Amino acid sequence: MPNMPSRPASFSRRPMRRVEETSAGGLILDALALDSRAALIGRLDRRNRLLWSLPKGHVEAGETLHQAAVREVAEETGISGRIVAPLGVIDFWFVADGCRIHKTVHHFLLLAEGGELSDADVEVSEVAWVPLAEVSRSLAYVDERRLVDEVPALLADSA
Repeated sequence: MPNMPSRPASFSRRPMRRVEETSAGGLILDALALDSRAALIGRLDRRNRLLWSLPKGHVEAGETLHQAAVREVAEETGISGRIVAPLGVIDFWFVADGCRIHKTVHHFLLLAEGGELSDADVEVSEVAWVPLAEVSRSLAYVDERRLVDEVPALLADSA
């Protein structure tokens, strides 16, 4: 038998633990009109690049998806609002802390009802009101851009 190199002691063939995570958030507008503005959040990535996205976060125990979306949008943007319509669901996989994480994010269209734009949340580097016509170009993630591209049709249906 040929002499096979030994594996390092740290090498393991055990499968990674799989974790399911659920988040909610969405696109909050200052009016239900095509000329409205949306509150977006900016976060710094590992390369210190500012990436714009929709506000969202974990659903807490005892919370509905709607409650979590309203809370997370308010926490991350400073703007309180109410849900007008569902926007869609995005799911993706990533690895963190030695686990394979399957994340499902439920997005909603919200109408602003109060508050003041704020980046006080520690997870947020910047917040900005962005004209709805520019939101899709501003977003870093293609799945979020696809959801936002459906908003004009939703607004036309609600008129």
